Amino acid sequence: MTERPQTTVSYGAAALVFLAAAVALAFPWLSGRVTVPWDAKAHFQPQFAFLAHALHSGQSPFWTPNVFAGSPQLADPQSLIFSPFFLIAAWLVPEPSFALEDAIVFAMLATGGLAFIAYFRDRKFSAEGALLCALAFAFGGSAAWRIQHTGQVMSLAWFPVTLFLLARALDRRSAQWGAYAGVAAAFLVLGRDQVAFLEVLVLSAYAVFRVFSDDAKISTAIAPLVAGAACGVAIIIVPLSLTMELASQSNRPAIDLAGALRGSLHPAALLTFVSANLFGTDGPLANFWGPPALVFGSPDLFLARNMCDVYMGALPLVSLIALTRHGLPSNREISFFTAAALALLLYALGRFTPAFALMFHIPGVDLFRRPADATFPLCAVLAILAGFGLNVVANAPSRPPLRFLTAALAALFALAIALAWSKDHLSAALLPLAESAGFAALAFLVIAFAPQLAMRRYALLAAVGATMTLDLAFNNGPNESTALPPQNFDVLRADTQNDTIALLRARLAATAAPDRRDRVELAGIDFHWPNASLVHGFDQEFGYNPVRLRLLEEATGVGDHLALPEQRVFSKLYPSYRSTLADLIGLRFIATGVPIEEIDKNLKPGDLEFIARTKDAYVYENKRALPRVLLATCATRVDFAQMIEDGVWPDLDYRASVLLEEPPVCRHSRPEPGEASGARIRSYGNTEVIIDADVPQGGGYVVLNDIFHPSWTAQIDGEPADIMRANVMFRAVAAPQGRHEVRFVYRPFLSLWRRLTGRSGG
Repeated sequence: MTERPQTTVSYGAAALVFLAAAVALAFPWLSGRVTVPWDAKAHFQPQFAFLAHALHSGQSPFWTPNVFAGSPQLADPQSLIFSPFFLIAAWLVPEPSFALEDAIVFAMLATGGLAFIAYFRDRKFSAEGALLCALAFAFGGSAAWRIQHTGQVMSLAWFPVTLFLLARALDRRSAQWGAYAGVAAAFLVLGRDQVAFLEVLVLSAYAVFRVFSDDAKISTAIAPLVAGAACGVAIIIVPLSLTMELASQSNRPAIDLAGALRGSLHPAALLTFVSANLFGTDGPLANFWGPPALVFGSPDLFLARNMCDVYMGALPLVSLIALTRHGLPSNREISFFTAAALALLLYALGRFTPAFALMFHIPGVDLFRRPADATFPLCAVLAILAGFGLNVVANAPSRPPLRFLTAALAALFALAIALAWSKDHLSAALLPLAESAGFAALAFLVIAFAPQLAMRRYALLAAVGATMTLDLAFNNGPNESTALPPQNFDVLRADTQNDTIALLRARLAATAAPDRRDRVELAGIDFHWPNASLVHGFDQEFGYNPVRLRLLEEATGVGDHLALPEQRVFSKLYPSYRSTLADLIGLRFIATGVPIEEIDKNLKPGDLEFIARTKDAYVYENKRALPRVLLATCATRVDFAQMIEDGVWPDLDYRASVLLEEPPVCRHSRPEPGEASGARIRSYGNTEVIIDADVPQGGGYVVLNDIFHPSWTAQIDGEPADIMRANVMFRAVAAPQGRHEVRFVYRPFLSLWRRLTGRSGG
């Protein structure tokens, strides 16, 4: 049998079939019937809404006052500011919907699938193999099962685009295509997560491999690689520098080996390549028995159940098996991707092989906490290999290795049955395995008749498209991990009628004053509540984000989430809602999913005022909450590190006094009767706060109770002024007697430039 010539029409048809399948597979989400839940709504939808609101209100999205007492959005990899599709959508749509967020994610995956088809076309691999690769990539593996991890999915989607452009640049030794590849690689890198990091390693290794394995002279690769590097670095240098700076100031500048190993993929999870629902992943959580469940003896693995599912479809699995017997070493690039897949698999398995302990010494690995994230690029590389496997089978001069395929599939299913029996869950596994066996049989038939179907125009293409669409719709379709009713997340809609949000809005409006901008806390209500303040524009002392400023965490003890009552922990410096730091931070209203005494055991009757019991929460008021801006006339010198350690606050009136690490200045001056004195907020924006201060004789300190951060600058009457860290975690500026305009401005680029050049300035 001779190899069929491929035509542009074939690849065009493959692209059309892929897009039709993509619409069908994504339709439950695109229609609005379900929406991507968990992190996609709890974290990324509020980020999306904040970005849109900032752009449409004429404000900068670079800083948000709405969570964690202020947070640097520009440096946060998950803020979506450097995600082109989300940025454009936020610029066009003032109120982004759930369906829009989901559609962008699926559109990015579809873009990656089309890029793989283009890559296969350039390699002259079959159009049917290209279609298989695209579908397995976009709707299989971690892309499907972990679609709620929006940031990582975006990083994944850029991988095939960058690979296609890089391969073409090296094929043609073209600086122009190299520049395109550099731009795509930059957007990949801007994901600034572990998926992007691993993909960069794979792509870098691919470039080196091509330079030394291609028949062309090595020198001819210089122009495309230099062009790509120049374009890429130009785009990423500033945001990457800001992120590295944030990492150094954050609660997790690095992860130790023991911490990383807790995110390892259990080897038993690899059996989900055979059966998507072997462990009950898409059913009720109570029925899930796969790793990291206790029956596997790894209680210290910190992975959600969907992180351990990598089902890509039966046809990719059968194609991969065929490739191991028939054609693996026949292509140099496929040899490279085979090695890459093995390396990524060893990385993902973490503690279960000795390899990860060695890989941990690679610079950058210690920035990330979950080796199992390697399943994202692993599944992308396996999609390439599966597509090539179908290409080999369809064009091979001999019949497909049917006996070998039968034996291999039988062995895999036998292994799954043996595992289920050994864990006493055979009855739970039989139905999923039977369903998977049916799809495996269908895939077996496609492979068995692939040579004959390939000789009929579009027959194999149609068979691949139909088989994969049916398989992925059934096995990787909407489930508890990937799709929930949109009404579950109504509180994250800007026009929500939720009674808790309505009550908080009304109370905040009632307590608003020239010097006040009260904060709230949403604790122990539900997974998607902590970042609701980003949608509704009010300020919360905490929120949901794995990366937080270390200063805030040390002072308050805050974790990355407040979904459950037990996740609300206190520190020595912040031992209770009835505390000096709670008052200083301006915590006025607290909404909790359980009676607040179950969260704060130190509260006494009368410490807080109970306001209401809403459908979702118990709401309380702390009437001792201090204004956002204060004018202190007395400064006391303290050691903030010691205060954080021992939790002791000096017994002072913090309306008139401020704690500094500077030499004390305490004039005890008081305004004369009738003399105006104080500080008022003239305007409060995301990145600029203007305060009018009437400072009494002897001078004083304008205190702004927002988180201290080195990228904020200050001016008094237009002249630069130094910002001092005040009251452990806030900001203060010394001001002379008289009336002054005090302006706080977030200038991250100026701050970065000064730190890079070693310059200082006010």
